[in-house]
Amino acid sequence: MKRNPELTLTVLAGGFCSLGLEMAGSRLLNNYFGSSQIVWAALIGLILAYLTVGYYVGGRLADRFPLTRNLYRLVAWAGLSVGLVPFMAQPILKYGQAGLERYLADVLALSLFGVMALFLIPTVLLGCISPFATRLAVQELDRAGNASGRIYAVSTVGSLAGTFFTSLVLIPEIGTKLSFLLLSAVLLTVSLYSLARSHSLTLPYAAMPVAIAALAVLLPGGVVKSVPGMIFEDESPYNYIQVLQEGDTRYLQLNEGQGIHSVYNPERLLTGSIWDYFLIAPYFNQAPYGQDQVDSLCLIGLAAGTIARQYTEVYGPIPIDGVEIDPGIIEVGRRFFGMDEPNLNAVAADGRYFLRNSPRSYDVIGIDAYRPPYIPPHLTTREFFQEVRSHLTEPGVVAINVGRTDVDFSLVDALASTMSTVFPDVFVVDLPISSGGLSNSLVVATNQPSELTSFSANVAALQDARLVQLAERAEPRARRYEGEGMVFTDDKAPVEQVVHRLIIRFLTGVP
Repeated sequence: MKRNPELTLTVLAGGFCSLGLEMAGSRLLNNYFGSSQIVWAALIGLILAYLTVGYYVGGRLADRFPLTRNLYRLVAWAGLSVGLVPFMAQPILKYGQAGLERYLADVLALSLFGVMALFLIPTVLLGCISPFATRLAVQELDRAGNASGRIYAVSTVGSLAGTFFTSLVLIPEIGTKLSFLLLSAVLLTVSLYSLARSHSLTLPYAAMPVAIAALAVLLPGGVVKSVPGMIFEDESPYNYIQVLQEGDTRYLQLNEGQGIHSVYNPERLLTGSIWDYFLIAPYFNQAPYGQDQVDSLCLIGLAAGTIARQYTEVYGPIPIDGVEIDPGIIEVGRRFFGMDEPNLNAVAADGRYFLRNSPRSYDVIGIDAYRPPYIPPHLTTREFFQEVRSHLTEPGVVAINVGRTDVDFSLVDALASTMSTVFPDVFVVDLPISSGGLSNSLVVATNQPSELTSFSANVAALQDARLVQLAERAEPRARRYEGEGMVFTDDKAPVEQVVHRLIIRFLTGVP
Protein backbone atom coordinates (compact mmCIF):
# COMPACT_ATOMS: atom_id res chain seq x y z
CA MET A 1 0.00 0.00 0.00
CA LYS A 2 1.44 3.29 -1.07
CA ARG A 3 1.30 5.85 1.72
CA ASN A 4 -0.75 8.92 0.84
CA PRO A 5 -0.89 11.53 3.65
CA GLU A 6 -3.77 13.39 1.99
CA LEU A 7 -5.80 10.22 1.72
CA THR A 8 -5.12 9.35 5.36
CA LEU A 9 -6.10 12.86 6.45
CA THR A 10 -9.31 12.64 4.44
CA VAL A 11 -10.28 9.32 6.03
CA LEU A 12 -9.45 10.68 9.49
CA ALA A 13 -11.59 13.77 8.87
CA GLY A 14 -14.43 11.63 7.53
CA GLY A 15 -14.48 9.46 10.65
CA PHE A 16 -14.23 12.50 12.91
CA CYS A 17 -17.15 14.25 11.23
CA SER A 18 -19.34 11.14 10.95
CA LEU A 19 -19.56 10.71 14.72
CA GLY A 20 -19.31 14.44 15.33
CA LEU A 21 -22.39 14.85 13.14
CA GLU A 22 -24.24 12.24 15.20
CA MET A 23 -23.31 13.92 18.50
CA ALA A 24 -24.26 17.38 17.25
CA GLY A 25 -27.44 15.94 15.79
CA SER A 26 -28.37 14.42 19.14
CA ARG A 27 -28.08 17.80 20.84
CA LEU A 28 -30.06 19.46 18.03
CA LEU A 29 -32.89 16.99 18.61
CA ASN A 30 -32.47 17.09 22.39
CA ASN A 31 -33.27 20.81 22.45
CA TYR A 32 -36.70 20.16 20.93
CA PHE A 33 -37.59 16.48 21.48
CA GLY A 34 -35.58 15.58 24.58
CA SER A 35 -33.08 12.76 25.00
CA SER A 36 -35.33 9.80 25.66
CA GLN A 37 -34.45 6.30 24.52
CA ILE A 38 -36.88 6.64 21.60
CA VAL A 39 -35.10 9.72 20.26
CA TRP A 40 -31.68 8.11 20.62
CA ALA A 41 -32.90 4.91 18.97
CA ALA A 42 -34.30 6.86 16.01
CA LEU A 43 -31.10 8.86 15.65
CA ILE A 44 -28.67 5.95 15.93
CA GLY A 45 -30.80 3.62 13.81
CA LEU A 46 -31.22 6.05 10.93
CA ILE A 47 -27.56 7.16 11.04
CA LEU A 48 -26.51 3.52 10.76
CA ALA A 49 -28.94 3.02 7.89
CA TYR A 50 -27.56 6.09 6.10
CA LEU A 51 -23.97 4.93 6.63
CA THR A 52 -24.88 1.51 5.24
CA VAL A 53 -26.17 3.14 2.07
CA GLY A 54 -22.99 5.25 1.95
CA TYR A 55 -20.72 2.21 2.23
CA TYR A 56 -22.51 0.53 -0.65
CA VAL A 57 -22.67 3.62 -2.88
CA GLY A 58 -19.05 4.54 -2.09
CA GLY A 59 -17.83 1.11 -3.13
CA ARG A 60 -19.77 1.24 -6.40
CA LEU A 61 -18.56 4.76 -7.23
CA ALA A 62 -14.96 3.87 -6.40
CA ASP A 63 -14.97 0.96 -8.85
CA ARG A 64 -16.51 3.06 -11.63
CA PHE A 65 -14.61 6.32 -11.05
CA PRO A 66 -11.38 5.43 -9.18
CA LEU A 67 -9.84 8.91 -9.19
CA THR A 68 -8.68 10.82 -6.12
CA ARG A 69 -10.36 14.03 -7.25
CA ASN A 70 -13.73 12.26 -7.21
CA LEU A 71 -13.24 11.28 -3.57
CA TYR A 72 -12.34 14.84 -2.60
CA ARG A 73 -15.37 16.15 -4.44
CA LEU A 74 -17.59 13.78 -2.46
CA VAL A 75 -16.00 15.08 0.73
CA ALA A 76 -16.64 18.68 -0.36
CA TRP A 77 -20.32 17.97 -0.94
CA ALA A 78 -20.45 16.26 2.45
CA GLY A 79 -18.96 19.38 4.04
CA LEU A 80 -21.49 21.63 2.32
CA SER A 81 -24.44 19.48 3.37
CA VAL A 82 -23.24 19.30 7.00
CA GLY A 83 -23.00 23.09 7.08
CA LEU A 84 -26.57 23.44 5.79
CA VAL A 85 -28.15 21.25 8.49
CA PRO A 86 -28.60 23.86 11.26
CA PHE A 87 -30.11 26.39 8.83
CA MET A 88 -32.53 23.94 7.23
CA ALA A 89 -33.48 22.37 10.56
CA GLN A 90 -34.82 25.54 12.18
CA PRO A 91 -38.22 25.78 10.44
CA ILE A 92 -38.81 22.05 10.88
CA LEU A 93 -37.91 22.21 14.56
CA LYS A 94 -40.19 25.17 15.17
CA TYR A 95 -42.99 23.20 13.55
CA GLY A 96 -42.25 20.34 15.93
CA GLN A 97 -42.13 22.69 18.90
CA ALA A 98 -45.66 23.84 18.10
CA GLY A 99 -46.76 20.20 18.02
CA LEU A 100 -45.11 19.53 21.36
CA GLU A 101 -46.82 22.51 22.96
CA ARG A 102 -50.21 21.26 21.73
CA TYR A 103 -49.37 17.56 22.28
CA LEU A 104 -49.99 16.62 18.64
CA ALA A 105 -48.41 13.23 18.04
CA ASP A 106 -48.54 13.41 14.23
CA VAL A 107 -46.84 16.81 14.12
CA LEU A 108 -44.14 15.60 16.51
CA ALA A 109 -43.44 12.50 14.43
CA LEU A 110 -43.32 14.44 11.15
CA SER A 111 -40.97 17.01 12.62
CA LEU A 112 -38.66 14.41 14.16
CA PHE A 113 -38.30 12.41 10.97
CA GLY A 114 -38.10 15.61 8.92
CA VAL A 115 -35.02 16.63 10.87
CA MET A 116 -33.62 13.11 10.61
CA ALA A 117 -34.01 13.33 6.83
CA LEU A 118 -31.63 16.31 6.87
CA PHE A 119 -28.85 13.95 7.94
CA LEU A 120 -29.45 11.65 4.98
CA ILE A 121 -27.22 13.33 2.38
CA PRO A 122 -24.25 14.25 4.61
CA THR A 123 -24.21 10.85 6.32
CA VAL A 124 -24.44 8.89 3.07
CA LEU A 125 -21.62 10.98 1.60
CA LEU A 126 -19.49 10.47 4.71
CA GLY A 127 -20.17 6.74 4.48
CA CYS A 128 -18.73 6.77 0.95
CA ILE A 129 -15.29 7.89 2.13
CA SER A 130 -13.84 4.69 3.62
CA PRO A 131 -14.71 2.26 0.78
CA PHE A 132 -13.64 4.85 -1.81
CA ALA A 133 -10.34 5.45 0.00
CA THR A 134 -9.77 1.70 0.31
CA ARG A 135 -10.14 1.31 -3.45
CA LEU A 136 -7.63 4.09 -4.05
CA ALA A 137 -5.19 2.72 -1.46
CA VAL A 138 -5.08 -0.82 -2.87
CA GLN A 139 -2.13 -1.05 -5.24
CA GLU A 140 -1.59 -4.80 -5.14
CA LEU A 141 -4.20 -7.50 -4.66
CA ASP A 142 -2.18 -9.41 -2.08
CA ARG A 143 -1.99 -6.23 0.02
CA ALA A 144 -5.73 -5.45 -0.10
CA GLY A 145 -6.39 -6.68 3.43
CA ASN A 146 -3.64 -4.50 4.87
CA ALA A 147 -4.89 -1.44 2.96
CA SER A 148 -8.49 -2.01 4.01
CA GLY A 149 -7.55 -2.57 7.64
CA ARG A 150 -5.43 0.59 7.72
CA ILE A 151 -8.19 2.71 6.21
CA TYR A 152 -10.85 1.49 8.62
CA ALA A 153 -8.48 1.81 11.59
CA VAL A 154 -7.79 5.45 10.69
CA SER A 155 -11.52 6.07 10.22
CA THR A 156 -12.29 4.55 13.61
CA VAL A 157 -9.65 6.70 15.32
CA GLY A 158 -11.29 9.72 13.72
CA SER A 159 -14.71 8.54 14.90
CA LEU A 160 -13.49 8.19 18.47
CA ALA A 161 -12.01 11.67 18.39
CA GLY A 162 -15.20 13.06 16.85
CA THR A 163 -17.38 11.47 19.53
CA PHE A 164 -15.51 12.81 22.53
CA PHE A 165 -14.32 16.13 21.13
CA THR A 166 -17.75 17.13 19.83
CA SER A 167 -19.60 16.05 22.99
CA LEU A 168 -17.15 17.26 25.61
CA VAL A 169 -15.55 20.29 23.96
CA LEU A 170 -17.37 21.68 20.93
CA ILE A 171 -21.00 21.65 22.07
CA PRO A 172 -20.34 22.97 25.61
CA GLU A 173 -17.84 25.60 24.42
CA ILE A 174 -19.24 26.91 21.13
CA GLY A 175 -22.79 25.49 20.94
CA THR A 176 -24.68 23.25 18.55
CA LYS A 177 -24.86 25.47 15.49
CA LEU A 178 -21.18 26.39 15.48
CA SER A 179 -20.32 22.72 16.02
CA PHE A 180 -22.05 21.88 12.75
CA LEU A 181 -20.23 24.74 11.03
CA LEU A 182 -16.87 23.62 12.40
CA LEU A 183 -17.45 20.06 11.20
CA SER A 184 -18.36 21.49 7.82
CA ALA A 185 -15.19 23.59 7.81
CA VAL A 186 -13.04 20.53 8.58
CA LEU A 187 -14.43 18.60 5.62
CA LEU A 188 -14.27 21.57 3.23
CA THR A 189 -10.72 22.44 4.24
CA VAL A 190 -9.45 18.89 3.72
CA SER A 191 -11.26 18.43 0.43
CA LEU A 192 -10.48 21.82 -1.14
CA TYR A 193 -6.83 21.63 -0.11
CA SER A 194 -6.52 18.21 -1.74
CA LEU A 195 -8.35 19.38 -4.87
CA ALA A 196 -6.06 22.38 -5.12
CA ARG A 197 -2.97 20.18 -4.71
CA SER A 198 -4.15 18.00 -7.59
CA HIS A 199 -5.06 21.05 -9.71
CA SER A 200 -8.72 19.93 -9.72
CA LEU A 201 -10.27 22.81 -7.77
CA THR A 202 -13.02 24.53 -9.71
CA LEU A 203 -15.16 27.57 -8.93
CA PRO A 204 -18.27 25.72 -7.67
CA TYR A 205 -16.21 23.91 -5.03
CA ALA A 206 -14.28 27.01 -4.06
CA ALA A 207 -17.61 28.78 -3.54
CA MET A 208 -18.89 26.21 -0.99
CA PRO A 209 -17.23 27.66 2.13
CA VAL A 210 -18.22 31.15 0.95
CA ALA A 211 -21.86 30.03 0.78
CA ILE A 212 -21.79 28.58 4.30
CA ALA A 213 -20.08 31.70 5.66
CA ALA A 214 -22.68 33.90 3.96
CA LEU A 215 -25.50 31.93 5.58
CA ALA A 216 -23.83 32.26 8.97
CA VAL A 217 -23.66 36.03 8.53
CA LEU A 218 -27.14 36.48 7.08
CA LEU A 219 -28.80 34.03 9.51
CA PRO A 220 -26.74 34.35 12.67
CA GLY A 221 -29.35 32.67 14.87
CA GLY A 222 -27.69 33.51 18.15
CA VAL A 223 -30.59 31.96 20.07
CA VAL A 224 -30.81 28.18 19.85
CA LYS A 225 -34.55 28.09 20.54
CA SER A 226 -36.36 31.34 21.09
CA VAL A 227 -39.28 31.34 23.52
CA PRO A 228 -41.15 34.28 25.07
CA GLY A 229 -39.52 35.70 28.18
CA MET A 230 -36.17 33.95 27.77
CA ILE A 231 -33.37 35.79 29.57
CA PHE A 232 -30.66 33.11 29.42
CA GLU A 233 -29.76 29.96 27.51
CA ASP A 234 -26.79 27.64 27.62
CA GLU A 235 -25.73 24.19 26.48
CA SER A 236 -24.00 22.08 29.09
CA PRO A 237 -22.64 18.56 28.57
CA TYR A 238 -25.89 17.28 30.13
CA ASN A 239 -28.69 19.68 29.15
CA TYR A 240 -29.92 22.54 27.05
CA ILE A 241 -30.77 25.13 29.73
CA GLN A 242 -33.19 28.05 29.50
CA VAL A 243 -34.20 30.64 32.09
CA LEU A 244 -37.51 32.40 31.46
CA GLN A 245 -38.94 35.42 33.25
CA GLU A 246 -42.60 36.30 33.57
CA GLY A 247 -43.18 39.34 35.75
CA ASP A 248 -41.18 38.84 38.93
CA THR A 249 -41.00 35.06 38.56
CA ARG A 250 -38.24 33.05 36.93
CA TYR A 251 -38.55 29.53 35.57
CA LEU A 252 -35.95 26.90 34.71
CA GLN A 253 -36.60 24.83 31.60
CA LEU A 254 -34.42 22.04 30.26
CA ASN A 255 -34.06 20.41 26.87
CA GLU A 256 -37.40 20.34 25.01
CA GLY A 257 -38.78 22.81 27.56
CA GLN A 258 -42.16 21.28 28.31
CA GLY A 259 -41.47 20.95 32.04
CA ILE A 260 -40.59 23.55 34.66
CA HIS A 261 -37.74 22.34 36.87
CA SER A 262 -37.42 25.28 39.27
CA VAL A 263 -39.38 28.43 40.11
CA TYR A 264 -38.11 31.55 41.86
CA ASN A 265 -39.92 34.66 43.01
CA PRO A 266 -38.02 36.73 45.61
CA GLU A 267 -41.32 37.99 47.07
CA ARG A 268 -43.07 34.63 47.30
CA LEU A 269 -42.02 31.33 48.85
CA LEU A 270 -44.76 28.93 47.76
CA THR A 271 -45.05 28.13 44.07
CA GLY A 272 -48.48 26.51 43.92
CA SER A 273 -46.90 23.36 42.49
CA ILE A 274 -45.43 20.02 43.54
CA TRP A 275 -42.31 21.46 45.20
CA ASP A 276 -44.39 23.00 47.99
CA TYR A 277 -45.64 19.61 49.12
CA PHE A 278 -42.15 18.35 49.92
CA LEU A 279 -42.42 20.65 52.96
CA ILE A 280 -45.11 18.50 54.57
CA ALA A 281 -43.56 15.10 53.80
CA PRO A 282 -42.09 14.70 57.34
CA TYR A 283 -45.58 14.75 58.88
CA PHE A 284 -46.41 11.32 57.54
CA ASN A 285 -44.32 10.05 60.46
CA GLN A 286 -46.00 8.42 63.44
CA ALA A 287 -47.58 11.11 65.61
CA PRO A 288 -46.54 13.17 67.44
CA TYR A 289 -44.04 14.72 65.06
CA GLY A 290 -43.38 18.45 65.09
CA GLN A 291 -41.73 21.10 62.95
CA ASP A 292 -38.73 21.34 65.28
CA GLN A 293 -37.80 17.70 64.56
CA VAL A 294 -36.77 18.40 60.94
CA ASP A 295 -33.02 18.94 61.24
CA SER A 296 -31.50 17.83 57.91
CA LEU A 297 -32.36 17.37 54.24
CA CYS A 298 -30.82 15.67 51.23
CA LEU A 299 -32.13 16.61 47.78
CA ILE A 300 -31.43 14.42 44.78
CA GLY A 301 -32.34 16.58 41.82
CA LEU A 302 -31.51 19.98 43.31
CA ALA A 303 -32.10 21.81 39.98
CA ALA A 304 -31.97 25.56 40.69
CA GLY A 305 -32.80 25.21 44.37
CA THR A 306 -36.56 25.75 44.76
CA ILE A 307 -37.04 23.09 47.48
CA ALA A 308 -33.78 24.02 49.23
CA ARG A 309 -34.94 27.64 49.50
CA GLN A 310 -38.35 26.58 50.84
CA TYR A 311 -36.87 24.27 53.49
CA THR A 312 -34.43 26.97 54.62
CA GLU A 313 -37.23 29.52 54.99
CA VAL A 314 -39.58 27.18 56.85
CA TYR A 315 -37.21 25.04 58.92
CA GLY A 316 -34.33 27.45 59.38
CA PRO A 317 -30.67 27.04 58.35
CA ILE A 318 -30.66 23.24 58.66
CA PRO A 319 -27.85 21.45 56.77
CA ILE A 320 -28.95 20.63 53.22
CA ASP A 321 -27.02 18.49 50.76
CA GLY A 322 -28.32 19.27 47.26
CA VAL A 323 -27.19 16.86 44.56
CA GLU A 324 -27.46 17.89 40.90
CA ILE A 325 -25.62 16.00 38.17
CA ASP A 326 -25.26 19.07 35.94
CA PRO A 327 -22.85 21.73 37.27
CA GLY A 328 -24.26 24.11 34.66
CA ILE A 329 -27.65 24.01 36.40
CA ILE A 330 -26.04 24.68 39.78
CA GLU A 331 -24.37 27.78 38.32
CA VAL A 332 -27.68 28.94 36.85
CA GLY A 333 -29.33 28.46 40.24
CA ARG A 334 -26.76 30.68 41.90
CA ARG A 335 -26.94 33.31 39.18
CA PHE A 336 -30.68 33.55 38.52
CA PHE A 337 -32.57 31.76 41.33
CA GLY A 338 -31.10 33.17 44.53
CA MET A 339 -29.54 29.81 45.38
CA ASP A 340 -27.06 31.27 47.86
CA GLU A 341 -28.23 29.78 51.16
CA PRO A 342 -25.15 29.31 53.41
CA ASN A 343 -26.61 26.06 54.75
CA LEU A 344 -26.86 24.53 51.25
CA ASN A 345 -24.06 22.27 50.09
CA ALA A 346 -24.60 21.98 46.32
CA VAL A 347 -22.83 18.94 44.90
CA ALA A 348 -22.40 18.19 41.19
CA ALA A 349 -22.69 14.39 41.18
CA ASP A 350 -24.94 11.45 40.44
CA GLY A 351 -27.47 11.04 43.25
CA ARG A 352 -26.92 7.34 43.86
CA TYR A 353 -23.15 7.71 43.81
CA PHE A 354 -23.41 10.57 46.31
CA LEU A 355 -25.54 8.56 48.74
CA ARG A 356 -23.31 5.51 48.49
CA ASN A 357 -20.33 7.61 49.54
CA SER A 358 -22.04 9.87 52.07
CA PRO A 359 -21.49 9.17 55.78
CA ARG A 360 -24.52 11.25 56.79
CA SER A 361 -28.11 10.42 57.70
CA TYR A 362 -31.05 12.74 56.99
CA ASP A 363 -34.49 13.42 58.40
CA VAL A 364 -35.80 13.96 54.85
CA ILE A 365 -34.50 12.72 51.52
CA GLY A 366 -36.29 14.38 48.62
CA ILE A 367 -35.96 13.00 45.09
CA ASP A 368 -36.98 15.34 42.29
CA ALA A 369 -35.22 13.59 39.41
CA TYR A 370 -38.18 11.90 37.72
CA ARG A 371 -39.16 14.36 35.00
CA PRO A 372 -40.58 12.13 32.18
CA PRO A 373 -39.09 10.94 29.95
CA TYR A 374 -35.75 11.65 31.68
CA ILE A 375 -35.98 9.20 34.57
CA PRO A 376 -32.61 7.62 35.44
CA PRO A 377 -33.46 3.91 35.90
CA HIS A 378 -30.81 3.47 38.60
CA LEU A 379 -32.70 5.98 40.78
CA THR A 380 -35.92 3.96 40.67
CA THR A 381 -34.94 0.50 41.85
CA ARG A 382 -35.44 -1.47 45.04
CA GLU A 383 -31.68 -1.48 45.59
CA PHE A 384 -31.57 2.30 45.28
CA PHE A 385 -34.33 2.75 47.84
CA GLN A 386 -32.50 0.37 50.16
CA GLU A 387 -29.54 2.73 49.89
CA VAL A 388 -31.86 5.65 50.57
CA ARG A 389 -33.30 4.00 53.67
CA SER A 390 -29.83 3.33 55.05
CA HIS A 391 -29.26 7.11 55.06
CA LEU A 392 -32.46 8.04 56.92
CA THR A 393 -32.64 8.87 60.59
CA GLU A 394 -34.97 6.71 62.66
CA PRO A 395 -37.99 8.99 62.03
CA GLY A 396 -36.83 9.79 58.51
CA VAL A 397 -38.94 9.96 55.34
CA VAL A 398 -38.23 9.87 51.62
CA ALA A 399 -40.42 11.85 49.22
CA ILE A 400 -40.43 11.60 45.44
CA ASN A 401 -42.10 13.64 42.72
CA VAL A 402 -43.79 11.46 40.07
CA GLY A 403 -45.55 12.62 36.91
CA ARG A 404 -48.90 11.24 35.74
CA THR A 405 -52.01 12.06 33.71
CA ASP A 406 -55.60 12.34 34.89
CA VAL A 407 -56.21 8.63 34.26
CA ASP A 408 -52.78 6.98 34.05
CA PHE A 409 -51.10 6.25 37.40
CA SER A 410 -48.83 3.53 36.02
CA LEU A 411 -45.57 5.31 36.88
CA VAL A 412 -46.86 6.29 40.33
CA ASP A 413 -47.94 2.72 41.00
CA ALA A 414 -44.62 1.23 39.83
CA LEU A 415 -42.52 3.52 42.01
CA ALA A 416 -44.84 3.24 45.01
CA SER A 417 -44.82 -0.57 44.68
CA THR A 418 -41.04 -0.58 44.49
CA MET A 419 -40.78 1.60 47.59
CA SER A 420 -43.26 -0.60 49.48
CA THR A 421 -40.82 -3.53 49.19
CA VAL A 422 -38.28 -1.50 51.20
CA PHE A 423 -40.28 0.77 53.55
CA PRO A 424 -42.98 -0.21 56.06
CA ASP A 425 -45.51 2.35 54.81
CA VAL A 426 -45.98 4.37 51.63
CA PHE A 427 -48.38 7.30 51.16
CA VAL A 428 -49.43 9.26 48.07
CA VAL A 429 -50.66 12.84 47.67
CA ASP A 430 -52.29 13.38 44.25
CA LEU A 431 -52.16 16.97 43.10
CA PRO A 432 -55.02 18.45 41.04
CA ILE A 433 -54.93 17.99 37.28
CA SER A 434 -53.79 20.95 35.19
CA SER A 435 -55.74 22.28 32.24
CA GLY A 436 -53.54 20.15 29.96
CA GLY A 437 -54.54 16.91 31.66
CA LEU A 438 -51.17 16.41 33.38
CA SER A 439 -50.21 16.46 37.03
CA ASN A 440 -47.91 15.04 39.69
CA SER A 441 -48.13 12.88 42.77
CA LEU A 442 -45.93 13.10 45.84
CA VAL A 443 -45.04 9.62 47.05
CA VAL A 444 -43.78 9.49 50.65
CA ALA A 445 -42.29 6.48 52.44
CA THR A 446 -41.58 6.35 56.17
CA ASN A 447 -38.64 4.66 57.85
CA GLN A 448 -40.89 3.62 60.75
CA PRO A 449 -44.44 2.21 60.60
CA SER A 450 -47.10 4.90 60.41
CA GLU A 451 -50.76 5.50 59.69
CA LEU A 452 -52.63 8.05 57.60
CA THR A 453 -54.29 9.23 60.81
CA SER A 454 -50.85 10.26 62.06
CA PHE A 455 -50.58 12.73 59.20
CA SER A 456 -53.87 14.30 60.24
CA ALA A 457 -52.78 14.46 63.88
CA ASN A 458 -49.40 15.99 63.03
CA VAL A 459 -50.74 18.68 60.73
CA ALA A 460 -53.44 19.60 63.24
CA ALA A 461 -50.68 20.65 65.61
CA LEU A 462 -48.80 22.82 63.10
CA GLN A 463 -48.40 26.51 63.83
CA ASP A 464 -46.63 27.74 60.67
CA ALA A 465 -49.30 29.27 58.43
CA ARG A 466 -47.57 28.09 55.26
CA LEU A 467 -47.46 24.50 56.43
CA VAL A 468 -51.07 24.69 57.60
CA GLN A 469 -52.11 25.98 54.18
CA LEU A 470 -50.30 23.14 52.39
CA ALA A 471 -51.61 20.51 54.78
CA GLU A 472 -55.20 21.65 54.26
CA ARG A 473 -54.75 21.24 50.51
CA ALA A 474 -53.00 17.89 50.80
CA GLU A 475 -55.09 16.12 53.44
CA PRO A 476 -58.16 15.44 51.25
CA ARG A 477 -55.86 14.12 48.52
CA ALA A 478 -53.64 11.94 50.70
CA ARG A 479 -53.99 8.17 50.66
CA ARG A 480 -52.10 5.17 51.90
CA TYR A 481 -50.71 3.11 49.05
CA GLU A 482 -52.00 -0.44 49.17
CA GLY A 483 -51.77 -1.42 45.53
CA GLU A 484 -49.62 -3.98 43.79
CA GLY A 485 -47.62 -2.95 40.77
CA MET A 486 -44.39 -3.54 38.91
CA VAL A 487 -41.27 -3.57 41.07
CA PHE A 488 -38.11 -2.08 39.57
CA THR A 489 -34.78 -3.74 40.37
CA ASP A 490 -31.20 -3.11 39.32
CA ASP A 491 -31.51 -6.16 37.09
CA LYS A 492 -34.78 -5.07 35.48
CA ALA A 493 -36.07 -1.50 35.57
CA PRO A 494 -38.11 -0.86 32.39
CA VAL A 495 -38.95 2.67 33.51
CA GLU A 496 -38.68 4.14 30.02
CA GLN A 497 -41.16 1.62 28.66
CA VAL A 498 -43.63 2.60 31.38
CA VAL A 499 -43.10 6.29 30.59
CA HIS A 500 -43.37 5.75 26.84
CA ARG A 501 -46.68 3.94 27.21
CA LEU A 502 -47.92 6.75 29.46
CA ILE A 503 -46.92 9.40 26.92
CA ILE A 504 -48.34 7.49 23.95
CA ARG A 505 -51.66 6.95 25.72
CA PHE A 506 -51.80 10.63 26.62
CA LEU A 507 -50.93 11.84 23.11
CA THR A 508 -53.33 9.47 21.36
CA GLY A 509 -56.13 9.68 23.93
CA VAL A 510 -56.22 5.90 24.26
CA PRO A 511 -57.03 4.85 27.87
